[in-house]
Amino acid sequence: MLRRIMSVGGLTLVSRVAGFFRDIMLAAILGAGPVADAFFVALRLPNHFRAIFAEGAFNAAFVPAYARIRHQGGRDAAGLFADRIFTLLLASQIILLALALAFTPAVIKLLAPGFEQDPLRFGLAVELTRITFPYLLLMTLVTLFSGMLNAIDRFAAAAAAPIILNLMMMAALALAAFFPSAGHAAAWGVVVAGVLEVVLVGADAKRAGIMVAVRWPRWDEDVKRFFRALGPATVGSAGVQLALFADTIIASFLTVGAVSALYYADRLNQLPIGVIGIAAGTVVLPEMARRIAAGDERGARHAQDRAIEMTVALAIPFVVGFVVVPDLVMRALFMRGAFTADAAAASGATLRAYALGLLPFVLIRSLVATFFARGDTATPVKASLTAVAVNIALKVALMGSLAQVGLALATSVGAWMNVALVLWFAVRRGLIVLDGAFLRPLARLFAAGLVLAAVIWSTYALLDRYVPATGWRDLIVLIALAFAGTIVYGAALLFLYRARWRIAGLATLLRGRS
Repeated sequence: MLRRIMSVGGLTLVSRVAGFFRDIMLAAILGAGPVADAFFVALRLPNHFRAIFAEGAFNAAFVPAYARIRHQGGRDAAGLFADRIFTLLLASQIILLALALAFTPAVIKLLAPGFEQDPLRFGLAVELTRITFPYLLLMTLVTLFSGMLNAIDRFAAAAAAPIILNLMMMAALALAAFFPSAGHAAAWGVVVAGVLEVVLVGADAKRAGIMVAVRWPRWDEDVKRFFRALGPATVGSAGVQLALFADTIIASFLTVGAVSALYYADRLNQLPIGVIGIAAGTVVLPEMARRIAAGDERGARHAQDRAIEMTVALAIPFVVGFVVVPDLVMRALFMRGAFTADAAAASGATLRAYALGLLPFVLIRSLVATFFARGDTATPVKASLTAVAVNIALKVALMGSLAQVGLALATSVGAWMNVALVLWFAVRRGLIVLDGAFLRPLARLFAAGLVLAAVIWSTYALLDRYVPATGWRDLIVLIALAFAGTIVYGAALLFLYRARWRIAGLATLLRGRS
């Protein structure tokens, strides 16, 4: 499982690095002005629906069902099930696309009502959304193919697909002079990327012999069971996206640049979430589903525990960096072209608020896997909706005094509540056991994180004083901190885990002598 997580995480890392360069181009060309705000709203709209209907709810219901049917009924039964779901999915997405294109102005008024007071941003948002929204249909197909491939342990194509989006957007931005605006160029890059992603994962599905076809749906027991799982999962995903909708709605009333600050901060925060959290959740869900279908509950629990431990180990350096030196991160990575020092400061403060909730963000996919693998999508919804209610209430309370930073902080609080409730439900049902084997590794990792934070803070204070002011100063300091942090964190983990290995070896020796 570790190898598969690293494979998915590695490809996701390539995607996120490409996304980082894409965002550098976006920051330099679009900056944080009205065109940028309009484009980010246009990009968020299909992504919100994708997270609700595709990657969120659909994966939670489809992957365990497909893995179970393939394990119990064989390849043909799984193929028949996939064909029927594909037909229903395609029909529903075509209808949704037609409605969205017909009522785009009304949707923008709902999603970003503050734009109505700014005709330039509103008109651009409507125009760009009509370009980007077909991306949802394309990504729904990608999600279906990816779920089938993941269920048979083929992860590479699905993990590599997002790389195409970043490359196409960069290519489109490079040709921005041929479009009405850079926002139009980026929007068309999104659509072209969607087509190419479908081709990539569809070709891999065909090579694997699992290509789907349109087939008249039949309301058999497998389809019924799928929709019984899909319903609660959709509600849960919609709840999470509702909180993100609230971010966009509220930010549209704030000063120009608030939407952009949220975007740039969230993009950096999404780097570890995608590389670590989603990669671990993608691998552990079909792994647990197969083990549970085979009656191996102990193996399923062990797989989840190891995924959680590795997720925390890899996430802690990001948490430390984003909390201790967020302004430096933003200045080093984005402050050029149209992206000013003020924009970097606003985005840095927002990043720190997001980073306070980074651990629960990366953990949640591995934690809910214990429910999804058993076909239970309802229990995580209870936790999610409760957390969303708290999240939105805090957004409203904090928006006045903290602006977009308050929105990010509320998101982090909601993430912690979501994880706490999911963990409580899992422990109460005996799906997770908070014994020493579960808690001791996490305590070691948190200790290593505290050491890392102290070193980063003190080293930054030293470098900030002595590194001369040049155009590359912030980037040089950030690279130096990353180098020092890697050495310190690696040494701390080695010390802590070697101590555990020595204790385990001594215990084995003593048992052998007794």
